[in-house]
Amino acid sequence: MGIEMGHDMIITFPGGKKVNAEFSGFTFPTDQPVAQGGEASAPSPFHMFLASLGTCAGYFALAFCAQRNIPTEGVRLVQRITPGPGGLEKIAIDIEVPPSFPSKYLEPLARAASACAVKKVIEHPPVFEVKTVVVP
Repeated sequence: MGIEMGHDMIITFPGGKKVNAEFSGFTFPTDQPVAQGGEASAPSPFHMFLASLGTCAGYFALAFCAQRNIPTEGVRLVQRITPGPGGLEKIAIDIEVPPSFPSKYLEPLARAASACAVKKVIEHPPVFEVKTVVVP
């Protein structure tokens, strides 16, 4: 699933409305839009969440094609969101392929992209625990 057990993600505040996540040697910067007082210098945390869904599905589509030596030129995913009363009502992902894409793999490709680990976590959500800890 790509989860590195035993590794903490450190969240830091580099200034303004920016919030960074540091994990496994990478820094994931976020910022807020100008309308919310940020500088729009990086994606918002919610946009990072949406991007993680699309890129995860994209990885599974890429791996599917690579295993079958299917060229990925002209293949792309288009993710559409439908807002709802509680946030999101629907997330739809279309995998666009060129006419040369083998038709026998159209449905299997969609099934492969649906195996995305991020999607699975949303479908079976974890328990969230947020607490304040005083550190000496």
